[in-house]
Amino acid sequence: MTELEELFKQWQDLQPLNEAYSKRLKRKFMLEFNYNSNHIEGNTLTYGQTEILLLFGRVVSEANMRDLEEMKAHNVCLNMIETKAKSKETEDHKLTESFIRQLHHTLLREDYEVYRQLPGGPISSYTVHAGKYKTRPNSVLTATGETFEYAPPEETPALMKDLVCWYNDEEEKQELSPLELASIFHYRYIRIHPFEDGNGRIARLLVNYILARHDYPMIVIKSDDKDAYLDALHECDLAVGSLPSDGAHAQKEKLLPFIRYIRSCLIRALKVCIKAANGENIEEDDDFAKELAIIKRNSKKAISASKRSATLDDKIEIYNSLLVPFAQKILDNIKSAAELFDQREIIITILGKKDLLDTKNKDLLVFRKLSELNLHDLNTQEKLIVKNADNYSFVYLLSNVNRNYDIKDIRIDIIENISFEDKFYLFNKKEYFYGNFPLQSDINGRIQEIKQNVLQQIKNAQV
Repeated sequence: MTELEELFKQWQDLQPLNEAYSKRLKRKFMLEFNYNSNHIEGNTLTYGQTEILLLFGRVVSEANMRDLEEMKAHNVCLNMIETKAKSKETEDHKLTESFIRQLHHTLLREDYEVYRQLPGGPISSYTVHAGKYKTRPNSVLTATGETFEYAPPEETPALMKDLVCWYNDEEEKQELSPLELASIFHYRYIRIHPFEDGNGRIARLLVNYILARHDYPMIVIKSDDKDAYLDALHECDLAVGSLPSDGAHAQKEKLLPFIRYIRSCLIRALKVCIKAANGENIEEDDDFAKELAIIKRNSKKAISASKRSATLDDKIEIYNSLLVPFAQKILDNIKSAAELFDQREIIITILGKKDLLDTKNKDLLVFRKLSELNLHDLNTQEKLIVKNADNYSFVYLLSNVNRNYDIKDIRIDIIENISFEDKFYLFNKKEYFYGNFPLQSDINGRIQEIKQNVLQQIKNAQV
């Protein structure tokens, strides 16, 4: 059994996933895929801007309007392929040209003009069509200065029909693995290059559609791995040859470098998913900073923030972008210590101001699991409690030491609070204006304090 097969079996054995872990994994992938796939194509949004845009619908700092709309549209496309991938038993389960064109139209949103001027020549323009196959050649210049031709416009409809028919037939025959099917489809699609723009993003979306249909996790091709991605494609180009029709019908034997590259991405994705399913930390070194979205504001914005008062949206943002990822980081970092205890309990409370609430109703919200607040899921009274909250409290209780360990039966209480004032909030004894978040160094420092405190309590309980 290969490494990929072993990991896939582990992944299948872990189904269905814990709801909280599944949600965290889905959120991480959504941000990573949208950011990286667009960044490969030159989108200028930072990861933090992408996160705030997709999670909260807000625009942070100066950003190109087209890049913003492009990112939102790409996320809609991701939702489209996830939905279609699940439609295995319906009449709509087969891949169609119509769906691919619909995906492209959603990505580009509308037709637009591109203007170019050759050195010493007049300005020319052409139209990029949303959801329609190309009407002009779209060749590219290689690093050596040679022209690399994709399929000509007049051949594109027939080649796309062949590609979609080939895919549906091969999926039914099940002779190719999902990895091979997705890799070959991507390569053939790119060699056709059916649209004037957006072909790379559509190819990566469809790779994930194919993987998701076969119950594999979807993959992220990292923007900082772009050279390796393009090199694998180029190596296949050399083996296949330059004729567009040969590329559009390329066989597996000549595409092994690209299949190996996609395999490496899939192995990485499976490892992350398995860690998430086991409750392990899936953050990269700078992921927590990404979760907080914005770790610094310039002085002008800080002054503006100082004039703000807390709103319902502010407090929900603090809950989702500070409390939840911070609490999850605590759980990830003390997981090995928590395994000493048979009873582990999470309690999150939101305490409202009694004098501002109807005394006949509760002024306290209590949650027993780690999940985000969704404004649409809160009733009127709950929204009022959050809006007027004095305090968020995260409590992690560890009790009933496992009998397999020679340790006194102790109880460890980890308690972290976020308190609210009119103009600022308090986290770890520091004040922050609404709209600002702690630095990653402050977060990591607090995590280390918690770990040392837990370790000391366990040491003191040794018999």
